[in-house]
Amino acid sequence: MKNRILNFGPELDAIIRKCSYCVVSMVDTEGMPYAVPMNFGYQDGVIFLHSGPEGKKIDILKEKPEVCITFSTDHVLRWQSSDVACSYSMKYRSVLFYGTVSFITDFDEKEAALDCIMQQYTDEAYRFSEPAVKNVAVMKVSPTRLEGRAYGY
Repeated sequence: MKNRILNFGPELDAIIRKCSYCVVSMVDTEGMPYAVPMNFGYQDGVIFLHSGPEGKKIDILKEKPEVCITFSTDHVLRWQSSDVACSYSMKYRSVLFYGTVSFITDFDEKEAALDCIMQQYTDEAYRFSEPAVKNVAVMKVSPTRLEGRAYGY
């Protein structure tokens, strides 16, 4: 089986929506890679992230806001012969979402982004207290490039 390149927007959207988390990769101020699993929200082609207002990730993103966010789902181990190790592989669907982080500071926009994140995980409607919204970093990532792949599907 060959790797299949995916470039149909609705197919990429479906993969992203199916994921329960993403991995946000960045390059720190010393040129070292840094990757963090995170919860996310996805709406209108944009990724929303949230975090504590301080820490290594925030420091990096304020100085170097370029990221690659990885989404991967539908993992199924497959093989041609259970006795031959090299015949094993993993079916999957994935998206690499390249973009630049911008920090949302407007209260109403932060609240809407937090609601989007909650909608990724539940159908419930939530209200956020003023201190909760003010004391969280909320980020928006608009895509500069998307790359999709599927293997075994």
